[in-house]
Amino acid sequence: MTDPRHAHPRPPASEAPYLREVKSYVLRAGRMGPGQARAFEQHGPRFLLNYTPEPLDAAAAFGRSAPLILEIGFGMGGATAHIAAVRPEDNFLCCEVHEPGVGALLKLVGEQALENIRILRHDAVEVLDHMLGESSLDGVHIFFPDPWHKSRHHKRRLIQPAFVNRLARHLKPGGYVHLATDWEPYAQQMLEVLSAEPLLQNTAEAGGNGFVPQPGYRPLTKFENRGLKLGHGVWDLVFRRV
Repeated sequence: MTDPRHAHPRPPASEAPYLREVKSYVLRAGRMGPGQARAFEQHGPRFLLNYTPEPLDAAAAFGRSAPLILEIGFGMGGATAHIAAVRPEDNFLCCEVHEPGVGALLKLVGEQALENIRILRHDAVEVLDHMLGESSLDGVHIFFPDPWHKSRHHKRRLIQPAFVNRLARHLKPGGYVHLATDWEPYAQQMLEVLSAEPLLQNTAEAGGNGFVPQPGYRPLTKFENRGLKLGHGVWDLVFRRV
């Protein structure tokens, strides 16, 4: 998950003139603990994938053919591990550049004997553009991306029209994108951007507010629980590729 928050894409200038560099993250300082470092050594060779500017053979990477879900930014990996455990029939390709978070997820993969996770320590935009073909994904998860609260920073937010169109084109017909945020102004922007994308259709009930109840597979994180206790809301959106 993108919690702690850090991800924001920077599409090419030809697609999004407000930014010039392509990035889906902001590097953050952090040190790995000994358990995370051991997990890199023990489980990294099997569960970490190398970025290459060539199409990914997902069946070979996972050792099986199964629906492929891309997660962009997973923070410390707790929710990712939970979702992979309750959905063993799906493969989860997870992009995260924060090494302590990668180590933490590798530790959980080992502890829970999870077989359906592979991790790429690379910019998700480049992964989409070079490793994943259009109509190759069954789902995309982006949970709690950085809301960039100040108005002058809104252009740095992950969910922008060019990026959403990129995601939609990579989904198979019927595939879904699931977003979650605890910042209501960002939730409203997400809803506006996704609703304006002609390749996507909202799964929320007609006549409602456009948001969906929290899907059963997405757990409450410690960060989210803390916010809920303080009276903060959480908004989930699920759109499907038409």
